[in-house]
Amino acid sequence: MTEIPIVSESRLLTVPDAVASPPGTPDEGLAWHYGDPLGEQRAATTGAAIVDRSTRYVIAISGDERLSWLHTITSQHVAALPPGTSAENLSLDVNGRVEHHFVQTDLDGVTWIDTEPSRGPDLLGFLTKMVFWSKAEPRDGNDMAVLSLLGPDAGSPGILGVLGLEALPAEPYAAVALPGGGFVRRMPWPTDDSYDLLIPRDRLVETFTALVSAGARPAGTWAYDALRVVAMRPRIGIDTDDRTIPHEVRWIGGPGEHGAVHLDKGCYRGQETVARVHNLGKPPRHLVLLHLDGSADGRPETGDAVTAGGRTVGRIGTIVDHFELGPVALALVKRTITPDTPLVAGPCAASIDPDSIPQDDTVQAGRQAVERLRGR
Repeated sequence: MTEIPIVSESRLLTVPDAVASPPGTPDEGLAWHYGDPLGEQRAATTGAAIVDRSTRYVIAISGDERLSWLHTITSQHVAALPPGTSAENLSLDVNGRVEHHFVQTDLDGVTWIDTEPSRGPDLLGFLTKMVFWSKAEPRDGNDMAVLSLLGPDAGSPGILGVLGLEALPAEPYAAVALPGGGFVRRMPWPTDDSYDLLIPRDRLVETFTALVSAGARPAGTWAYDALRVVAMRPRIGIDTDDRTIPHEVRWIGGPGEHGAVHLDKGCYRGQETVARVHNLGKPPRHLVLLHLDGSADGRPETGDAVTAGGRTVGRIGTIVDHFELGPVALALVKRTITPDTPLVAGPCAASIDPDSIPQDDTVQAGRQAVERLRGR
C-alpha cells in the first residue's frame, strides 16, 4: 500500500518573524505567531490577516455518488448539497461519540474534505473502507493546502486582485473556484469575516506572500485559536474527549444553522444517541467559556480537570490569551454547574462566562409525549 503523505511542517515557517508552534502541540509545524500575537488578533477583527493552516489533512472524493454515499455514513444532510457549497460534518461511533469533525466543499465534481492533521489518515481509511459498491473514490488530497483569510478588509481590492476574484463568497459555506486551481469558501467562524482558501500546495508560499504584500497581516495559530475560543467553536481532540457527543459541543444543526448534525435525515452510525438526547434527555456536559485568573503562577493544560470544591466537574480544552479578554479557555463541564460556582483549573481560579451557557430549557417532544402518557 502506498504510504499516505502527511504534511508535518509548513514551508511558511521560513517567513520573517515566524515563531514555530511549540513541539508536541496540535499545530506543531505551523507558525504560532509573528512576534505580536495580540496585535495579530486585532488585525483579524479590524483589518485583514492571513493564517497558515497548511498542515490540515485534505481528502478528495470523486464519483457520481459521492454525496449520496457520504450522506449515509455521516451526520450531516449532504445528499443534495448544491455545487459550490460547503458543510461541517461528523463521523460518529456506534454510541454516538464523535470520532471525526471535518469541513467539506463540493465543487466541479469533487468533494473536498479538510480535517485535523492527526486524524486525517484514519478518516481516509474509514471512508475508503465504507465505499463498497458506491460510485465514490476517496483519495488523499494533500497536494492542496489550507490558508485562512480573516477580517473585514479581506474583500479589499488589493486582496481580491491577488485572488483573481471580483468578490468573495457572500454567504457562509459558499465557495467559488480560484483561477489556477483551488477555491475560497466563506466560513461562519472564527470571525464574522472568515474565508478558507484551499490552494495548490506548490503555490502556498507565492499566495501567502502576495496576500501579505496586498495588506493582509501574517497571523499565527495563537490568533486563530483565540478567536475560535471566543466564538465557542470546539476543536476535536482538544475541546473534546473520547466520550464527547455532538450535543455537548454545539455541533447540532444543519448547514443553515452552522452545525454538523442534521436532525431530519436518514440513518447513520450513532444516530440513536443523537435522537435520544434530542427527544428525551439533556447532554451530561456542555461547552463553556472560562475566564482564568491571569495572576496565577502558571496555566492549566489541555485535559486538566476543572474542579469545584475539590470535586471534578469538567475538563479543560483550549487555553489561550485573548487580546481583549485575557486568559480564557474552553471547557466541558457538567450541565448542573452554574455560572456563579467558584472553579479551579490547574493552578488558576476560573469562572464561567454566563453568556456562554447554552439555552437548553425547552421540553423535548419525546419528553412531552412521555408526560402525556403518564397523565401529566
